[in-house]
Amino acid sequence: MQDPIKIVHVVHSFGVGGLENGVVNLINHLDEHFEHTVLCLSRSGAMAKRLENQRVAVVEMRLPTDKFRFPILKLSRVLRAIGPDIVHTRGWSSVDAISAARVTGIPHVVHGEHGWEAADPQGRNRKRILVRKCLSPLVDRFVTVSDDLKRWLSHVVGISERKITRIHNGVDVHRFSIGQRDAARRLLGLDDAAFVVGTVGRLDPVKDHSSLLHGFQSLAQSEPPACLLVIGGGPMREVIQTEAQRLGIADRVKFLGERGDIPLLLQALDVFALTSVAEGISNTILEAMASGLPVIATRVGGNPELVEHGVTGQMISTRDVSALTEALRSYLSDAELRRVHGANARERVEQHFSLERMAAQYANLYLGLLDRQVEKVA
Repeated sequence: MQDPIKIVHVVHSFGVGGLENGVVNLINHLDEHFEHTVLCLSRSGAMAKRLENQRVAVVEMRLPTDKFRFPILKLSRVLRAIGPDIVHTRGWSSVDAISAARVTGIPHVVHGEHGWEAADPQGRNRKRILVRKCLSPLVDRFVTVSDDLKRWLSHVVGISERKITRIHNGVDVHRFSIGQRDAARRLLGLDDAAFVVGTVGRLDPVKDHSSLLHGFQSLAQSEPPACLLVIGGGPMREVIQTEAQRLGIADRVKFLGERGDIPLLLQALDVFALTSVAEGISNTILEAMASGLPVIATRVGGNPELVEHGVTGQMISTRDVSALTEALRSYLSDAELRRVHGANARERVEQHFSLERMAAQYANLYLGLLDRQVEKVA
C-alpha cells in the first residue's frame, strides 16, 4: 500500500460554521489513503470535537485577527514541520497560506471558495479580487461549493475555468433523518398541533433574521398556533431579540442558541426557512432537506442549486417579506403540501447530496493531483 496522502486543511478558526462543518464532514468520510492536519490561523473551536479520528492533528497559529496579516515565514515553518503533499486553503482569511505553501516547497495547493463574508457579501471587494487573481498562478486547483461561486471565480476574478472544480457540499443522511418528531417536540415543550418554523445559522447580518421575523409576524396569532425557532449564536442575538419584542411576537419566538442536537431539533419543525442576503451553499438547507422538511430560501448563491421551487420548497427574493409570509401561509394551511415537499427534499438529498458522493469527488481531486488512481464517482 502506498503512503497516505498528507493534507493540511487551512482555516481561519475551527468554531461552529458552515465552512468548518464541511471540513469535518470531509475528513470524517475520507478513507485511510489520506492523513489530515487542520491548521487554524487563529484558534481551534467546537468543531474539533466532531473529528472522529483522534489522530487528526489540530494546530493553532493564534495569529491576530484584527489587522492584515502576511505571516509567510511563520506559516512556512509550521508547514515545513508537517511536510504535507497538499495544502488546502479555504476562503479569504486563509489566502496567506497559499504563498507560504509555495515558499515552503509544498508540491500542491488547492484553494476553496465557500461563500463571502458579511464585509463583502457579493464578492466585489477590489482588493480581495486582485489578491486572489495575483495568487492564482500558485494554486493548482480552485474548488467552489456552488456553480454560482464557480461563475464568480471565472467571470469576476478571472480564473481560468480549467482550474476550477465545483463540488457541492454533502450531508450525512443517517445523522439527519426522520422519525423522532414527537421526541423533539417534547424536548422543546411544543404542542403537537403547533405549526413550527425554524432556522439554523449564525446570528449575523448576512442571515437577515429581521426579514424572517417580519415574515413570521402575521402568523404569530394564527390557528393552529405558530412558533418560530431561532437556532444559533452570534453577535446579532440581542438585536434580533429586541426586534421580536418590538414586533410583539417575543412569546412566539424561541432563541435556542448554539446547540449540539441539531439533527433532533430539526425534526420538531414543519418548515425550514433561510432568509440570507448572501450564501455560498447552505449546509443547513441540506440538513433540513435530509430531515424531510420543505425549505423556504432566498434566491442567492448556491441556494437555487439545492431547492427545487415548487418541488422541495419555495424560493423567494431577498428581503421580500410578503413573499415569505405567503410561502409560510401556504404550508400552514396545507399539511399535504408540507408532506410532499418534505419527502421530495429527502429524496433529492439522498440522490444528489450525500456525504459519500462529496468525499469521493474530493478524493478524486486529491488523487488526481498526485497522479494516483482515480475512482469513478457515481
